[in-house]
Amino acid sequence: MMSSHIIAIDQGTTSTRSIVFDNKLRRVGVSQQEFAQHFPQSGWVEHDPDDIWRTAEQTVRGALADASKVASDVAAIGITNQRETIVIWDRESGRPVHRAIVWQDRRTADRCAALLAQGCEELVRHKTGLVIDPYFSATKIAWMLDNIDGLRTSAEAGRLAFGTIDTWLIWNLTGGKVHATDASNAARTLLFDIHARQWDDELLDLFGVPRAMLPEVLDCAAEFGTTDPALFGAAIPIRGVAGDQQAALIGQACFEPGMIKSTYGTGCFAVLNTGSEPVVSNNRLLTTIGYQLNGKPTYALEGSIFIAGAAVQWLRDGLKIITHAGDTQAMAQKADQGHHVYLVPAFVGLGAPHWDAEARGAIFGLTRNSGPAELARAALESVGYQTRDLLEAMRKDWPQADTKVLRVDGGMTASDWTMQFLSDILGVPVDRPKMLETTALGAAYLAGLQSDLYPQPEQFAAMWQLDRQFQPSMPEERRERLYTGWLDALQRTLTHQAT
Repeated sequence: MMSSHIIAIDQGTTSTRSIVFDNKLRRVGVSQQEFAQHFPQSGWVEHDPDDIWRTAEQTVRGALADASKVASDVAAIGITNQRETIVIWDRESGRPVHRAIVWQDRRTADRCAALLAQGCEELVRHKTGLVIDPYFSATKIAWMLDNIDGLRTSAEAGRLAFGTIDTWLIWNLTGGKVHATDASNAARTLLFDIHARQWDDELLDLFGVPRAMLPEVLDCAAEFGTTDPALFGAAIPIRGVAGDQQAALIGQACFEPGMIKSTYGTGCFAVLNTGSEPVVSNNRLLTTIGYQLNGKPTYALEGSIFIAGAAVQWLRDGLKIITHAGDTQAMAQKADQGHHVYLVPAFVGLGAPHWDAEARGAIFGLTRNSGPAELARAALESVGYQTRDLLEAMRKDWPQADTKVLRVDGGMTASDWTMQFLSDILGVPVDRPKMLETTALGAAYLAGLQSDLYPQPEQFAAMWQLDRQFQPSMPEERRERLYTGWLDALQRTLTHQAT
């Protein structure tokens, strides 16, 4: 019997989840595990690569068990991953040389500032579509090579391998036989020319990264090798790979230029499909590869917000004013409507369109009546305000952007209150799909497409199903007054850091 199922490995910032999909793209099995976060210094964020691999392996097994399936039932594996996070490992032993440096990590802010002072930004933006910021991979790689004895020498000799998390998983899944990534992940490193679609020697020299470390770059739907049969009982082909935000763009079926999706997880990421031609941003958005199929890239404009769901985690783990993330909705509803508190969640700097690595979080509008409910509401509202910042920038960069509706996904979209505020502050409908696991769905679709199990993009788009549309109901005057207050709080945060 033909294998008729797909496994998606969704490797995120705080947990790893594996989902089994059947040949109708229905979820039939799932397993998820959280893993430890490490904060060695202020602004530093690390993961143990072994934790990432262990949770991936165990959740694949768990998802198969949950679906009552075995490896021979699976046509392919698709991988989607937290982007920009880096791992470096020894090619011979397969052992990491250091903890993974996470996308949120800001330790290379000084190095980025030096490159900006040298006037390097135009070169980098022209080739990569990105800005020089600690968020991206290149300065993280250089930091590791320059701060661990002997590492640079080993890297130049070809004894070390670099990878974003997809590459680390592929290496381990294939028993060290395949060192590869896809175009969407490569495009996030500051080392990849998104126009020529290859690693760029001028960028490698600028950031001090030896070419010998780098993986092969393939399409998002391609042959990435097969798993070691000893892992799951039979060899499974790996046939789909995309960074998490690009995978969500695919899972939301945003295949037409002008369509926008926004994902709300640890951070928030709005991605606009701009078609076959890259759009240069004049508003500090990112130009990136949305996906690449059959050797043809589809480009996108992206706005990256570093803190979305992480603000709710801060309420839970830092302030301890909630027990569960879901508590925030009821608290926000109880908050005093008579005064307004603004949280600017710049805990690890500000992303698009500000790109201020040194900014730190701030709260404005506190009174003696402010309490946990007002803070909870401010945390949820900050997501809406930041999303509007991104959409305003997208409209300026590309007037063709279809900002008449926003497709959303991610954990925070389960909150009806948050989605209603998002619609209100944007002044546009917000569409929440029935399938909220759109990131995993996108990875599964790529693997199924490559396996001839799933239909072509046009037919897949017709299968997209709406769960609920949130319509804006806030009066225009109130919407603009609230957003003006946010812009004031934001400016005060930036001004404070500047002084």
